[in-house]
Amino acid sequence: MSEAEKKADDFHALHVPGRPFVLFNIWDAGTAKAVAASGARAIATGSWSVAAANGFKDGEDVPLDLAVDNLARIARATDLPVSVDIESGYGRTADDVRRTIARTIAAGAIGCNLEDSFPESGKLRDTAEQVERLRAARGAADAAGLRYFINARTDVYFQEATEGDDEAMLAATIERARAYADAGADGLFVPGLADRAMIARLVSASPLPVNIMVDRTPSLALLAEAGVARVSHGPRPYLAAMKNLEQLARAAISVP
Repeated sequence: MSEAEKKADDFHALHVPGRPFVLFNIWDAGTAKAVAASGARAIATGSWSVAAANGFKDGEDVPLDLAVDNLARIARATDLPVSVDIESGYGRTADDVRRTIARTIAAGAIGCNLEDSFPESGKLRDTAEQVERLRAARGAADAAGLRYFINARTDVYFQEATEGDDEAMLAATIERARAYADAGADGLFVPGLADRAMIARLVSASPLPVNIMVDRTPSLALLAEAGVARVSHGPRPYLAAMKNLEQLARAAISVP
């Protein structure tokens, strides 16, 4: 078994419903080393943080070459499994997605987040279109002989919603979870979902282990009780680090 295959297997094994493991998202090689030193069991980038750290906006504004080079530096900086937030796959077609995923594998990733919204607008793609993109991503991983973890992110809860839409949004998420599982996804990432009861219902209905992002969400213990398998911190580590840096700088340059 190659090192990449072992890392991929180890990463899959971390996804246990009811025993969520935490990904404290990073954005460069230095932050990867810092989080690894904390005792983390895996490393994951956050696209928003990578973009902000490099002077870009989120939404595939970061050039793909830069994103892949940054990923390669991160992978070289740690012995832990590395999952990359590759947004919607950097491409208009499924074949573009296949090529992007192949590049992340070559750069050292053993998994990715792949979202189902358009980067320019945040609107949801049709389920059928996203299924084809997920199949292309799985095809790239199969061609590389790697048990690459595709975390299918759905942005249902980032769409404009009105009061009373909770049941419809949950049903839409479950429908997509089933389609994405059939397409070869390994996990379901549902940022924006924070209600404990709804999370528990989703976990019960989803054929995939569920990943929740910290944002007005219940405690880790309560997420565990709900059956969540993975918890991400998204841009929060970057925002906290930059706020701390600002405060340190202000104290350092203040006139006595």
